[in-house]
Amino acid sequence: MSTVEHDEPEFDDPDHDDSAPPPVDAPRTSWVPMAGLFLAQVLMSFNVAALPVSLGGMVEDFGVPPTVVSSTIVVYGLAVAALVMTGAKLGQRIGWVVVFRVMVGAFAGSALLMILSPSVGWAIAGQAVAGASAAIIVPSLVALIAENYHGAQQATAIGSLGSARAISGVTAFFVGGALGTLVGWRPVFGVVLVLAVAVLVLSTRLRSDRGDPGVRIDLVASVLIGAAVVALTLGFNNLNAWGPLLATDGAPFDVAGVSPAPLLVVVGVVLGQTFFWWTRRRAAGGRTPLVDLSVLGSANERAAVYAMFIVVALEAALNFTVPLYIQIVQGRTPFDTALAMMPFNLTVFVTATLIVRFYRRFSPRQIGVVGFTLATVALAWLSLVVTNNWETLPTILGLLVFGIGQGSLVTLVFNVLVTSAPKRLAGDVGSIRGTTQNLASAVGTALVGALLVTILSVNVGRAVVEHPDLPPDLVAQVDLDQVNFVSNDELREVLDRTDADPREVEAAVALNEQARLDTLRLGLLVLAAISATAVLPASRLPRYRPGEIPDPAPAG
Repeated sequence: MSTVEHDEPEFDDPDHDDSAPPPVDAPRTSWVPMAGLFLAQVLMSFNVAALPVSLGGMVEDFGVPPTVVSSTIVVYGLAVAALVMTGAKLGQRIGWVVVFRVMVGAFAGSALLMILSPSVGWAIAGQAVAGASAAIIVPSLVALIAENYHGAQQATAIGSLGSARAISGVTAFFVGGALGTLVGWRPVFGVVLVLAVAVLVLSTRLRSDRGDPGVRIDLVASVLIGAAVVALTLGFNNLNAWGPLLATDGAPFDVAGVSPAPLLVVVGVVLGQTFFWWTRRRAAGGRTPLVDLSVLGSANERAAVYAMFIVVALEAALNFTVPLYIQIVQGRTPFDTALAMMPFNLTVFVTATLIVRFYRRFSPRQIGVVGFTLATVALAWLSLVVTNNWETLPTILGLLVFGIGQGSLVTLVFNVLVTSAPKRLAGDVGSIRGTTQNLASAVGTALVGALLVTILSVNVGRAVVEHPDLPPDLVAQVDLDQVNFVSNDELREVLDRTDADPREVEAAVALNEQARLDTLRLGLLVLAAISATAVLPASRLPRYRPGEIPDPAPAG
């Protein structure tokens, strides 16, 4: 199949004609190859979403603490984040179709390890294999879309990757919850195995390429970016458990009383800066860098990365906050969480798929500003109307509007990056997307967790002092230095170990309920403020209407 060459859009040209007609579409290609790429994204997202659902069954089956089983989630995330840029270079060297099939086969092997694992060590190894495989599949998806689709079909294909993440999360909760309840946790990964086999079958329709044996992998840069991402991820993910500044009892060690979490963040930032310095130095010397930084060469492309970071961080924050309140505070099941999040996830799925229809009428800048405005308004609305019941109509309306904003943005910013890069750099765009999403997810989850606990501590501390039915001698019997989110039943169990009378117990429960709700509302308002600040990078997105990935002749 031949490709059509296009000049790259002049992003910063003030005389650029926004009213210029969109490019003529290339001949339509069968959607069968895209079905395989769509299922590959579903495969990875389903595996990630299935892990939390399976934790309870794995704890019971293996007879180990939940903290040990949760290592499966940590190992998967770290493997993806650390290896995704190296994976992109492997794809360029070996050939995208070949490496895609091999890695999907390895993902199927990881599912078999999960199904047959006799101990938790085997399960952790299975997720390490899955994470390493996903690190190469992620950039492969972008490169293969660039190779197989053009014009409007390409924009639709890119949008489907964002929608696949949303729909697979809902499916994993429902399917995983049902199988985990009726049969056990192992059949959940039988679904992962079936998905992997289906992707392998559909991959036979993908356009083949030979790769470039001349591509060299920069091992120094691989180590630098891998260590930086691991340090940043571990640091942000453990800000709450180890302490945002001073070390808590849960910290594995401390440095002069300082928590290792912020120290890891600092180390990660330093290593990341060193990676960029090394990459620029290598490119200036005429050698192949691990990632071509020219894909971030303009203000428009950097704005797209900033916007992508905020979009994913906001989504991660909401996905942390809702289960926190439904499962931990209200003591309900993951199935209830899936029901509560369904309006948001389904709206993201539909919007991410349909937003491409607006690309011919509106520029990325217009869609980005409107998308972040909708997200800001929705979060501010939720902060006003949310109660301890997530099924109320005003709350559902807020989740729907937030889903529309997120769904339009997650497709848009990715499409801007892909559209602005030549096809030979599509793998680099995919690796930047994977790294950005992993870091943003870790940062969003960690910061909202630390924020909510801090606000709750302040609210509870102020309320117990001001409450007339809670005497100082009772307050002294409760450790207010370890305030966290607990259900009413757990709070009653704690108070049963004190000399509180029934009236004081009910007063403390009422105080806890109000403090939790106030914390949730203030937290949502802070997220709304963060979303509002993202309007600035959105206003730097291109004014052009997305077309096809430019395809200049390869260098050399």
